[in-house]
Parts: sequence; structure tokens; C-alpha cells
Amino acid sequence: MTDEVGNEKRALRAELRQRRRNTGGAERGHATEALTRHLIALTTELGARSVAAYLSAADEPNTRPWLNWASEQGIRLLFPISREDGLLDWAVGDGSSETVGLFDMPEPVGDVLSPMALDGVDLIVVPAASIDRSGMRMGWGRGYFDKTLGSMQKRPPVYAVVFDAEYVEAVPRERHDEPVDGVVTPSGVVRF
Repeated sequence: MTDEVGNEKRALRAELRQRRRNTGGAERGHATEALTRHLIALTTELGARSVAAYLSAADEPNTRPWLNWASEQGIRLLFPISREDGLLDWAVGDGSSETVGLFDMPEPVGDVLSPMALDGVDLIVVPAASIDRSGMRMGWGRGYFDKTLGSMQKRPPVYAVVFDAEYVEAVPRERHDEPVDGVVTPSGVVRF
């Protein structure tokens, strides 16, 4: 990471974290309802029967109602488990049974599967700090999802979930950063 790009990313992440902390309950509620509708429509449109997703933390766009819906529909849900070596393992979950993992992030409770567990999923839904109009994703700086997506030979559609203000013209980028195929915001779904 060049110092200039790294500093730019750190400053932008700090600003986005603060903005998320300052988002009010009513605004979050409306965003959650809209995101849920859009994620259900996307999952249905793709005919996804197996989905890799993340358990949203308190300040993230809330994916929990969508995960509950997917579980009720019998969709197989895989959730990431962060490893010390910077890779992700996966576990099948229901979107509600969880523990606190590395970095104080929610992780599923269940049998741990290898990174290869992603080979059979129909859709991957990832967190992001920001997404730009070209589909470049800026994460939170640990590189877990960039490594995972960059290592896949055959990748299903990958969508990031962000608030409307986090879908921007451009994000700082580095060689290892991985783009996504689309973004889901409270305003809708955009495909790249």
C-alpha cells in the first residue's frame, strides 16, 4: 500500500465509521426495510439456493431481516469466520446463532468449513465501507474479502451492501482490491 493511498483510505474509513455511528434509528429502520426488499428481489431473481453472506454488526447496513427470510425459504446460508492468517473459513448458519469472533465481529456458531465451501454458492453478499460507480469495493482494511474473491477461479455474482451515501464516484484503490458485480443500497440494486 502506498502511503498516500493508505492515508486516504484510513481517513475515508474513519469518516464513514463516524457517519454510520451518527445515523438515527428512524433512518436505519427505513434503510433496513428497503435493503431487505432489494436483497429478497435479488436473491429471487438469481434463483439463489445457496448464499454466502455476513452477519451485520450494529453500525453496518442491517442484513438480518433478509437473512431471516432466506433461512425461512430453506436457502443454505454460509457465513465467514475470520482466521488469524487473513483467510476466511465458513460455517453453515441460520443468521441468528452467533458468537463474537476476531475484531469483535459477529460470527456463526456451527461446524467450520474450509475456504473451498464457497465453490457451490449462487450469490455472495459482502460488507463494504464504500463502492464506486465502476464496482470497485473499498473494505475496512483487513483484506479478508479481497483475498477470498481474488482466489476464486469461478466466482458467482458478488454484491456489496452499503448505505446510499457510501455509493460514490470513486474510491481509492490498490492492486489487490477486488471489484464486485453489483451494489445494494436502500435506493436499489445497481449491476456493474
